[in-house]
Amino acid sequence: MTQKMKNSSNIKEHLYQKCVDFIENRLQTVQYHIKEIQETLMSETKSSAGDKHETGRAMLQLEREKAGHQLSEIEKLKEHLLKMDINKSSETVAVGSVVYTSSANYFIATSAGEIEYSDERFYAISPSTPIAQLMLGKEKDDTITFRDQQFIIEKVL
Repeated sequence: MTQKMKNSSNIKEHLYQKCVDFIENRLQTVQYHIKEIQETLMSETKSSAGDKHETGRAMLQLEREKAGHQLSEIEKLKEHLLKMDINKSSETVAVGSVVYTSSANYFIATSAGEIEYSDERFYAISPSTPIAQLMLGKEKDDTITFRDQQFIIEKVL
């Protein structure tokens, strides 16, 4: 394996692991929130407040339902991320690609924000974001226009 291939592999591995860690953290946060809601619901006893008590329980139920939806979405993201083959290399921008452009660097995987690697900044973005949609299927030297700004794809790993 050439040094260039090793370096691109290291970049992808690092960015991928940061995305997995980000999703794992979100998953744990939502699971903890659901657990807290469950404990609050279980510990609440029927009070003399009547309607106030029922309203409080209903609000907790709604919050638990919302957290359940978040949990489901995060689990889907994690599943898609774990199916991604970061060892696959392509000249064309695809899910799992690291894309260097004239304005910024991107890792198309999941929305996990800014990630640093060897003094370079990358934006981990979901394939469904508008900018990723414009880049998918493009190659080195292709020009993209996003929000009235043009930029060039300089490298695809």
